[in-house]
Amino acid sequence: MNQTVNQGLVTLAFFGVGVNLVLFLTRVLQQNNASAANNVSKWTGTVYIFSLFGAFLSDSYWGRFKTCAVFQAIFVVGLVSLSLSTNLFLLKPKGCGDQETKCGKHSNLNMALFYLAIYLVALGYGGYQPSICTFGADQFDEVDLKEGRSKVAFFSYFYLALNLGSLFSNTILVYFEDEGMWALGFWVSAASAFAALVLFLVGTLRYRHFKPSGNPLSRFCQVIAAATKKWRVEMPPSGDDLYEEDGKESSINGSRKILHTHGFKFLDRAAYISSREMEVQQQGHRNPWRLCSVTQVEEVKCILRLLPIWLCTIIYSVVFTQMASLFVEQGSAMKTTVSNFRIPPASMSSFDILSVALFIFINRRILDPLVGRLRKTSPRGLSELQRMGVGLVIAVMAMVSAGIVECYRLEYARKDCTHCEGSSSLSIFWQVPQYAFIGASEVFMYVGQLEFFNAQAPDGLKSFGSALCMTSISLGNYVSSLLVSMVMKISTEDHMPGWIPGNLNKGHLDRFYFLLAALTSIDLVVYIACAKWYKCIKLEGKCGENDNGDEDDESEPENSKP
Repeated sequence: MNQTVNQGLVTLAFFGVGVNLVLFLTRVLQQNNASAANNVSKWTGTVYIFSLFGAFLSDSYWGRFKTCAVFQAIFVVGLVSLSLSTNLFLLKPKGCGDQETKCGKHSNLNMALFYLAIYLVALGYGGYQPSICTFGADQFDEVDLKEGRSKVAFFSYFYLALNLGSLFSNTILVYFEDEGMWALGFWVSAASAFAALVLFLVGTLRYRHFKPSGNPLSRFCQVIAAATKKWRVEMPPSGDDLYEEDGKESSINGSRKILHTHGFKFLDRAAYISSREMEVQQQGHRNPWRLCSVTQVEEVKCILRLLPIWLCTIIYSVVFTQMASLFVEQGSAMKTTVSNFRIPPASMSSFDILSVALFIFINRRILDPLVGRLRKTSPRGLSELQRMGVGLVIAVMAMVSAGIVECYRLEYARKDCTHCEGSSSLSIFWQVPQYAFIGASEVFMYVGQLEFFNAQAPDGLKSFGSALCMTSISLGNYVSSLLVSMVMKISTEDHMPGWIPGNLNKGHLDRFYFLLAALTSIDLVVYIACAKWYKCIKLEGKCGENDNGDEDDESEPENSKP
């Protein structure tokens, strides 16, 4: 519970800055639209790069508690610095930064302080994010049946807290910042981050702590080097004569032993123990660059098996990113007024968040119990891989829905409109289904992803598993940008306006949505193939993924318990 509230407060603080950063750059720092968008993209990408850095420190040296505490402190310092620099130096003359009053020029020192502050925010949030999810999951003992069920529920409520935090930022804070009250918005974010840090530290004595496992890069290199040196060795087909540490503990600090599997057989050579190495081992000496344990080899295999599944999630992230870009542009070209009240197109994302909350309830209270009763082989509901597949199906539905809405929007549009604001008489509320579909797909895809990578990552790489989710979103942004550039380059030949011109009434945004639906459908087929090929991690003393208990079974793990 502590970690979910912490996540909600931190997300509120982060999106209180990030959701309107492009407007801050244009209104307060006087940057043009292209420069502002480019700077925001760089900043967002940096956040996710820092997530890998934080995961590395968490798994290797600091442990998850210290990593969360240090990066949250950096996050608070960054937000306080941003609030101070904005209030003291950037909002000049006083009251500037709204839609009407422009701010003056700023010195190089003021600009340097601003960029230092927002990149401290990026470092703090990015470094903290993969560790807090894993740290929260650490508080549940999966061996205990009751706590194991609570651990599964934790990921759903964790993601719900993330969305509720962003809901406050996308509605209340966005309104104040849009009215020019930037300092107030940033100070609220700083206060929220500080409250999250205090809440996290209050529970220090009650937390379960796990030791870091050391540098995984050296372990990976040792496996590759040892296997390469023995490339001529003939391996016994049964997988015998492979080295493993005696006792319950593995050779990796703080990690459970991983049972041998038969995939990636070349890597098994790293654990093959020859007669000469047997003699050296009996003397108490082992060269890790010539002989690795089975657990160390299996750790590499686990990551190699995770990569195809992870790659299949990137296309989904391309669909997800449209909610913050093309969905907003589409909404701004629709009728956005109800009586005399104007609905900000970006606020339609509130329907996504409400959909997330609704489908988390449906999934936890209705779907999981129903599927558990229907399945005879397992009392659980849908497995993580199955839910991720359902998320891809719903993502296709979201893009089809958006494309159909765009077709109707064009029918009711004024083609000669120079500025697209409200240029179509079709109400913006027709966008509700596509936002609702995206929200439903998130519950299945992103929550399933968090659970899957946490369950399937080796003990020494749990934070890295969570970081994979964030890097999927990051690469989704980059792939989306690349795809838009390619589509515009091809569709603007022969002096055509293209699919996504400045005036959407002269373009075909619907075709782009249908293209994404087609790409996601292809991705779904590839994902199903990867899910069938995937072999789950098998920890010593824990049941395997497959119901039949066959270690060699290559079948999909959907019918079993992770």
